[in-house]
Amino acid sequence: MKHLNILLVSVLFIVGVGVTNAQDQNNPWSIEVGVNAVDFFPIQESDYGRYPTMETLNGNDYTTKGGLFEKYLNVGDHWNMVPTISAIKVGRYVGNGFTFVAVGTVNKIEKVGDYSVDDLAYIGVDGEVKYSFRELLNDCWFAPYLGAGGGYTWLDNIGFGTANALVGVDFWVSEHLALSFQSTYKHSFEDFVGATHFQHTAGVKFEFGGKDTDGDGIYDYEDECPLIPGLPEFNGCPDTDGDGIEDRYDECPYTPGLPEFNGCPDTDGDGIPDLLDACPLIPGLPEFDGCPDTDGDGLPDNLDDCPLVPGPIANNGCPWGDRDGDGVWDKDDLCPDIPGTVANFGCPEVTESIKEALNAYAKTILFNVDKATILEESAEILNNIIDIMNDYPNANFLIEGHCDGYGSVELNNKLSVDRAVSVENYLQSKGISDERLTSKGFGKSNPLYTNKTREGRAKNRRVEISLNKN
Repeated sequence: MKHLNILLVSVLFIVGVGVTNAQDQNNPWSIEVGVNAVDFFPIQESDYGRYPTMETLNGNDYTTKGGLFEKYLNVGDHWNMVPTISAIKVGRYVGNGFTFVAVGTVNKIEKVGDYSVDDLAYIGVDGEVKYSFRELLNDCWFAPYLGAGGGYTWLDNIGFGTANALVGVDFWVSEHLALSFQSTYKHSFEDFVGATHFQHTAGVKFEFGGKDTDGDGIYDYEDECPLIPGLPEFNGCPDTDGDGIEDRYDECPYTPGLPEFNGCPDTDGDGIPDLLDACPLIPGLPEFDGCPDTDGDGLPDNLDDCPLVPGPIANNGCPWGDRDGDGVWDKDDLCPDIPGTVANFGCPEVTESIKEALNAYAKTILFNVDKATILEESAEILNNIIDIMNDYPNANFLIEGHCDGYGSVELNNKLSVDRAVSVENYLQSKGISDERLTSKGFGKSNPLYTNKTREGRAKNRRVEISLNKN
């Protein structure tokens, strides 16, 4: 039994070292602990002349009497077992259903066929290559296997090699845990009783050792995202927002979304994903990048200064104003603060009565005799003229200077021009634009009254203001 204890400790040490090293591999490992039974009876042998430890027992030579599978399951009469863990197996899956297994077993031999013997130490070290049908059965819980291998066995103080054939079955009770049963035929070419025999094992197998870098429970060799914890349904890749679309195909991996938008949401339900929606909280139109156009003026609300009132795009979606209420938009109204007519671009029309009033005022402007200097008492008259001109800001005016019939033509022409210019300058000094005013002198060429009377000559010395239609 001393040999049994030493072997058991040694095997446990080897297994421990192997497990530690195996944790860095991508392929699963397994460890199995259990019991073994050794049976010599079913092996067809005859008339062997010696026994490993003595030549005779009770004066008889050992001769086994059974056929290869005779009394194969006669546990009570022929099996040798010890009441403790007596088998340890370490396996490594190498692919395509094949697994290599290192096996260490210990036992105590009390029966050789029908014969009783002293307690003989049994130690076996074997290597096995097994093919499991588990993958062919779609990872079924029932997984039979076949195998072959070889090893070396010590029966008391005699050692010998064996060629092994085996059959077994694993009953998987969970993803990593199975109950395992195996029967091994160990054939030796040595010519003594006990060299060739059956060994049966039963144990609990635990599969482990796959590398899982991200710790998501999916081995790296099956994990399509081995560095990021993920989900089995996505082959180890994550779905951070939980929308059923894995992150690597999700354009919005941190916000739950819809498959038709590659994982991005459409919060307002307008058929445009938030990622492309300029107004993600308000249903809108595709032509406006998901923004609405409430007033239907062709400008989306987010760019429309008047989203509830239709207006031209040129005015940022707001209607043009009409401050004076004359029906002409301020943008087109040359007189936006004074009611006018459409025909006169929003400015008031100068009526005949206004023309007459304007001209009546102009005719009363007084000058110094033979000079262009305006007399001070004409200031009120000129201010009335200015008020009229301000009421018609788009009207242009012609200022005409006229003289009576006395004096030379040259003198009268000059004097009429100077007086017209003098009135023009006064009006400009009071804010009337020079672009609206034109002055012209007519001398004594356009008298309205006879120059033969003092009254007639006085009326011919005048200034007239009329609309300038040029």
